[in-house]
Amino acid sequence: MEAVNSRVIQYDRHSMDQLEWPDTEYGRYAREYLTPLLESGTEYYISNVHTTVKVLTVDGIPVPVTINDSNYDNSYVCSPYTHYVSYAREELALLNNQMLEGALSMMLMAMGWLLRQARFNRVIQVNNWLLSTNLYPALSAGQLTEVLEYLRQAYPGYTIMYRSLSMETSGDLIASLRGVGCKLVPSRQIYLLQQNSSGSKARWLVKRDRSLLAKHGYTEVSPDEITPADIPRIVELYRLLYIDKYSVYNPQFTEAFIAMAMERRTLQIYGLRREGRLDAVLGFYERDGAMTAPLFGYDTGLPQSVGLYRMLSAVLIGLAGSSGLLLHESSGVGQFKRNRGAVGAIEYSAVYDRDTAWLNRCGWSFLELLLRRIGMPLIQKLKL
Repeated sequence: MEAVNSRVIQYDRHSMDQLEWPDTEYGRYAREYLTPLLESGTEYYISNVHTTVKVLTVDGIPVPVTINDSNYDNSYVCSPYTHYVSYAREELALLNNQMLEGALSMMLMAMGWLLRQARFNRVIQVNNWLLSTNLYPALSAGQLTEVLEYLRQAYPGYTIMYRSLSMETSGDLIASLRGVGCKLVPSRQIYLLQQNSSGSKARWLVKRDRSLLAKHGYTEVSPDEITPADIPRIVELYRLLYIDKYSVYNPQFTEAFIAMAMERRTLQIYGLRREGRLDAVLGFYERDGAMTAPLFGYDTGLPQSVGLYRMLSAVLIGLAGSSGLLLHESSGVGQFKRNRGAVGAIEYSAVYDRDTAWLNRCGWSFLELLLRRIGMPLIQKLKL
């Protein structure tokens, strides 16, 4: 346990028995999710995530942080190099323009060399749950900037980073972080679905997608109907979509992660079952009026005409609607999500690099300029 000021206290695996988790919904969730990561390490639960997890409490409220120094093959959830260079190079194929792909690939290679020299991955990420989307707890902007000041003193020379910020979901926090000197670096285009804002065509499409369950003989199964025997299949379905089809840099959940999620209800897991076989799965969590599904997968070997993605998306939209929550649909498949009522938004990472070496600050400044002038306009134009 370590404190630089009275409002912020740091805990690690050796001192976590002294941490008094708040007796609130969020406090209980944080305890159930973070305690295993502290006890067993991240690789046991997410095989390609190599990081040190600690917990900071600000005014008694727990916030996870991850600490990295290098490891350029890490998953993007704790490696900005992977996110902005390795993963970005993989996604160039989406442009369907060989000449443009070649030019941008060369640019990314050069930028990657520069960023490695700049020790780009020497970074601490605040509120990092090691998931594709980090929903923020109900903390004030002042409390999270207090965490920033603590980390500046405790870890001199590190870049301090807040992922998963958008004007639509975190406007006050963005303004506060910019006010204390953070760069606002574009990250990706995301899609947000606000309940009761969809038009009639969008609602009709979702209804049509859901009707495919009966047509193809599928039954929606709830968390109470998902069993330990399903765990290997859940891992397989996620891998088929997010790892095999998309990228090895997505977090690679292990059976231990799924077992933890089921036992501790850190994810609400739903599936689509036919004749006893689980063919699609999603797992979501909710926080402060929003929800997102970092676990999502289906049997990609089945014909696309079956419509498993459409069915699973309809189930997710229905779950958000029944709870009246904002649905954060992450990135990708932009036109599909727009057609069903989602609205595109730019997601940013707030980056504090003022205490780092000159070359590192140049790297972040160049990246911010490149993404604002070229990267994000191109993504918005192509509606990716």
